[in-house]
Amino acid sequence: MLDKTFDPASFERRIYEGWERSGAFSAGAAPGEPFTIMIPPPNVTGSLHIGHALDNTLQDVLIRWRRMQGRDALWQPGTDHAGIATQMVVERLLAAEGRDRRAMGREAFLERVWAWKAESGGTITRQLRRLGASLDWKRERFTMDEGLSTAVRETFVSLYRDGLIYRDKRLVNWDPKLQTAISDLEVESREVRGHLWHLRYPVEGEPGRFLAVATTRPETMLGDTAVAVHPEDARFADLVGKRVVLPLVGRSIPVVADEYSDPEKGSGAVKITPAHDFNDFEVGKRHGLPMPSVLDAEARVGLAEIEGELRALDGVADPAFVRGLAGRSREEARKAIVARLEELGLVEKTEPHTHQVPHGDRGGVPLEPRLTVQWYADAATLAKPAIEAVEKGDTAFVPKQWENTFFAWMRDIQPWCISRQLWWGHRIPAWYGPDGEVFVAHDEAEAGRAAEAHYGRAGVALARDEDVLDTWFSSALWPFSTLGWPERTPVLARHYPGDVLVTGFDIIFFWVARMMMMGLRLMGEVPFRTVCIHGLVRDERGQKMSKSKGNVMDPLDLIERFGADALRFAVCALTGPGRDIKLGPKRVEDQRNFVTKLWNAARFCEMNGIAPRRDFDPAAARLPLSRWILDASNRAAAEATAALEAFRFDEYASACLRFTRGDFCDWFLELAKPVLAGPDGADKEEVRGAAQHVLGVVLRLLHPAVPFVTEELWDRFGYGPEFSLIRAPWPEAVQVEDAPKARDEVSWIVELISEIRAARSELNVPASAELPLLLPDTASEAARRVSPWETEVSRLGRVVTGVYFRANEPPLRAWIPVGVRGSNLFLDVGGRIDLSVESARLTKERGRAAMEANKIAAKLSNPDFVARAPEEVVEENRERLDAARAEVARLDAALARVAG
Repeated sequence: MLDKTFDPASFERRIYEGWERSGAFSAGAAPGEPFTIMIPPPNVTGSLHIGHALDNTLQDVLIRWRRMQGRDALWQPGTDHAGIATQMVVERLLAAEGRDRRAMGREAFLERVWAWKAESGGTITRQLRRLGASLDWKRERFTMDEGLSTAVRETFVSLYRDGLIYRDKRLVNWDPKLQTAISDLEVESREVRGHLWHLRYPVEGEPGRFLAVATTRPETMLGDTAVAVHPEDARFADLVGKRVVLPLVGRSIPVVADEYSDPEKGSGAVKITPAHDFNDFEVGKRHGLPMPSVLDAEARVGLAEIEGELRALDGVADPAFVRGLAGRSREEARKAIVARLEELGLVEKTEPHTHQVPHGDRGGVPLEPRLTVQWYADAATLAKPAIEAVEKGDTAFVPKQWENTFFAWMRDIQPWCISRQLWWGHRIPAWYGPDGEVFVAHDEAEAGRAAEAHYGRAGVALARDEDVLDTWFSSALWPFSTLGWPERTPVLARHYPGDVLVTGFDIIFFWVARMMMMGLRLMGEVPFRTVCIHGLVRDERGQKMSKSKGNVMDPLDLIERFGADALRFAVCALTGPGRDIKLGPKRVEDQRNFVTKLWNAARFCEMNGIAPRRDFDPAAARLPLSRWILDASNRAAAEATAALEAFRFDEYASACLRFTRGDFCDWFLELAKPVLAGPDGADKEEVRGAAQHVLGVVLRLLHPAVPFVTEELWDRFGYGPEFSLIRAPWPEAVQVEDAPKARDEVSWIVELISEIRAARSELNVPASAELPLLLPDTASEAARRVSPWETEVSRLGRVVTGVYFRANEPPLRAWIPVGVRGSNLFLDVGGRIDLSVESARLTKERGRAAMEANKIAAKLSNPDFVARAPEEVVEENRERLDAARAEVARLDAALARVAG
């Protein structure tokens, strides 16, 4: 017997271990058409967060559904080595021991990282099991295991030899704390309150004339090589082509006309420091400007590149002061430079200024655009086939509008910086000769042979490149490197390309696009046919989750409180196309209540002798109730299938919820109680047979989203061997005799009872009070429909049936209409409630609801509010307006009922 109290913790771990032990997750177990999903590999340092819970739940829903359809389903698991994140974790551990990686040396440090990975790197994979993720764990890969490392080397060498990987000196996002270039994805813009300084640059050859230049970074002025003004700005027309003298340094720099300068911002003139600003770098390239660097790797003043340019000019240059800045931090140099310029009278004005400053999301310090020599991939060339593939429909985005985002990024793509100044990662397979000649090879021996051929002698000493590759480089190969490439393995031939990639919109460019580029280049085919894009998980008010706000939700905590199934179903129910997910504990608790209802319904079935029967034939069912629920199960299966085909997880959850909670639990089982409580006979056996069939359908329909409770009930009822629901066939329609007639008959009764309950609720009729249900005379359509269901209508509506009136008899004031589809039925509330009091109450409530709706509507019609309020606040008000208007409509209907 099922326990009276539903406790998911009592079976979740046992069931998952049973699935894994039985090989239920393994690809190759079914002969059907392959279906493949590649997990976005979580960082090996990571632990399960709410975004993982969303992403992996959706993937698991798809993989379980396709597995039940008989597809050869592969959900490829694995983790990413996460270069910066992992190196930081281990460096913090070493710091706590009083050790430093540089003192240890590279080899010893990497040994320590591998040891950490072996001990602590499996946290997130254990947590994915808690979520119920049915990944094929026997195939688990790691982006730095030997097979994937081989793939990385082959890719680098191949692209280099094709001219698609090269070295170049360009600006990168430089993290002064971590001492490495980082990707745009690791850049976090933060709002900073600072100043806008208007500095006076003397015009060369025109004593007493100055050009005011506005800047937020006076410390980089040491590397200025021009001042830019807009070509149509009349204020500076006569200065274009002339030169100004750089204060403190004494360098003469040109005034150039460039549309980058905005006449409406600052002074209208901007200093151009090509080595320390991405926009300035482009201006510098357009005008052929020098690009000296004045900040070193630690973002301290370094003067080596401009030392020879320091010139003493009276009142303008101060070479001694500038040399004294050497070694100072950005912040120190800024204060000193501003103070010195103020002494010289070269600060025209200072304004408070709030602006966005890029920070490293790991190091937490302001980033520095830095001009360095790095390895690059020719992203523009690699992007062209990927763009064409999406244009032709070889890969489709769902929702489709994300294709526009993909195109916008890809058509304006810049060279991809693929080198990182780290130790943990795939070391770049390049070796340098004594004269700097580079030899890219699969290994050192191959590089040695190339060097021997180049120099014409053996034994040339080679030094390997110290840098490692960007983490995204190896993860770009994930869809095929995990399947054995560069070997042409059978599993690669069977499961590439994959079917679906499920991911957030935030990594379309950083990961999705790179997989597209590499897949097409190296495999000749797109890596996946569909990219299913979901939104972000926000709190219940629509605010972005952050530790500072205190609104971060731990999925493991939610699983502990409510069970994994409740969290998973809440995620599905909230995931609609093109929108973020508003999730809070209450949402998960609501779905825990739903899962509990399913448990209790199954327990009721068990108590009433409902058990699996192989001899039950749905086509032979004769009772309207049986035929109605069998027909409803057919329609629910069709709706759920169509929703999953369209990646409408919310519609899938809605179809399951509506059928399970509504049709099956609230109506079928309730309407079946008189039969089940009655004497044994054909009717009872048929109802039991229909109930066991439909319960089996319910468990199979819900299994992709709520796998644990459905498997537990499947096993306990004996629908199949233990742990077998995961591979049970997806429900298909069964034959139901004269389904439309049964649908019409039972749905009419359901609507009537619903109307009766709504009227009682609206009028505050006590639950214990039985009201007469007045029907037209016995020959009427309404009486004919109610007659076979009098027991059920009386019990579920708390009414007395069998009370008739003549069809042409006018209704009394105390008769409340509860008609269905144009029929004339009434509740007699005379003596039970005072209709005038209820009318006054409803009118008052309606006034309050209308006032609230008008108030919110007025707020939303204010353009200033919509423009300035946070997005989540605007959305919350829209939802409140919808709710208020719905309440007004409900109260209008109630008043109409009272009015008769």
